[in-house]
Amino acid sequence: SGAMVLPGEVWAELPAEKRIFCSVLLFSWAVYLWEAFLAHRQRRVYRTTTCVPQELGQIMDPETFEKSRLYQLDKSTFSFWSGLYSEVEGTMILLCGGIPFLWNLSGQVSGHAGFGPEYEIVQSLVFLLLATLFSAVTGLPWSLYNTFVIEEKHGFNQQTLGFFFKDALKKFVVTQCILLPVTALLLYIIKIGGDYFFIYAWLFTLIVSLVLVTIYADYIAPLFDKFIPLPEGELKQQIEMMAKGIDFPLTKVYVVEGSKRSSHSNAYFYGFFKNKRIVLFDTLLEDYSALNKELAEGEDGENEDTKSKTKNKKQGCKNEEVLAVLGHELGHWKLGHTIKNIIISQMNSFLCFFLFAVLIGRKELFAAFGFYDTQPTLIGLMIIFQFIFSPYNEVLSFCLTVLSRRFEFQADAFAKELGKAQDLYSALIKLNKDNLGFPVSDWIFSMWHYSHPPLLERLQALKDAKQE
Repeated sequence: SGAMVLPGEVWAELPAEKRIFCSVLLFSWAVYLWEAFLAHRQRRVYRTTTCVPQELGQIMDPETFEKSRLYQLDKSTFSFWSGLYSEVEGTMILLCGGIPFLWNLSGQVSGHAGFGPEYEIVQSLVFLLLATLFSAVTGLPWSLYNTFVIEEKHGFNQQTLGFFFKDALKKFVVTQCILLPVTALLLYIIKIGGDYFFIYAWLFTLIVSLVLVTIYADYIAPLFDKFIPLPEGELKQQIEMMAKGIDFPLTKVYVVEGSKRSSHSNAYFYGFFKNKRIVLFDTLLEDYSALNKELAEGEDGENEDTKSKTKNKKQGCKNEEVLAVLGHELGHWKLGHTIKNIIISQMNSFLCFFLFAVLIGRKELFAAFGFYDTQPTLIGLMIIFQFIFSPYNEVLSFCLTVLSRRFEFQADAFAKELGKAQDLYSALIKLNKDNLGFPVSDWIFSMWHYSHPPLLERLQALKDAKQE
């Protein structure tokens, strides 16, 4: 009989593992298409907003506005192609059974080294090494293009090719030195943990993340960039006074030579309990920015015309503005945002391990991805955390983005209470200019993606305060 078969019936006939596999693939493409739709809307904004909108007249000159428009347009086009590539690559890996293939290959490699199939952890580490190597190699052309074509064209890139490759190699080695031992221990804990292994696994990852945060800035970051203590002087005294004023347990202030890498600017703080350090990018500071040093050296005996040009180029913030930016950062600490974020991420991590414990016994999850005879723990972690949880992860990350924007407004308000509204106002404008941020955005795009509120909204909130 030529009766029509309804898609629903076909779906119901499918074995569980096929349904799981198709769902994962469909969801991945649904997310991809949603993101592509949003990016398309945002690109339309970049293409069509060619004149400075009226409310931005005071804030951005037409030249900077045009520069940032072209920069963001290039970045958006690049992320369209790189996003399409990774979606297709991920799909091909799933459809062609790339994961079981790599697992068997890892088994052969560790077998040659004298470790039989009973050494599952060894095989897992080989698998991890090969997988990260694969993604590093396939990601390299994209990263090269981004650095040496896009960032270069818009005047941000400060790296040479040699520096870039040395950096990439260093990054890879350092990552492996952390990833492999941590994974080995985690797998071992899951193996011997008994019924409550998920509690031990969660505690272990909690400890690891705390240790990493503690050692990152002292031992890991300096492998890549030079950190120098902020020299004695007015700025340092003002920072120390401000920290004291809000009981921030400051132990050191560093300047990091970010300018070797890129002329983007930033500031952050780190450290636990009574041992906090503040890190300022040299590109944030008017007096330390390498760009300004070059300008200063070339400033003798010029005519007025070139002088005004260099003035435009001047990068970084004045001391008062730097303090305002720090006031904002310290606001995150004082208002407990840092602690709240840690608590949220740990609760989430615990939940995920708990659900992992519930699901790890399900043979059909493994079968869905081509593992019919073995159920390796690492593969289980990968399948459950990466594929099965992906709808949950999307929802969670959206909620965290919304929360982050709230935190940013609160930190701005905190800086305002310290009497830094005016300086923060001008600092935000400068940083937006230095980093070529484009101040016009599509509302859905910004709602979904922006962890910081759009510039105009932040300025408006500060302005209300200035008038009060």
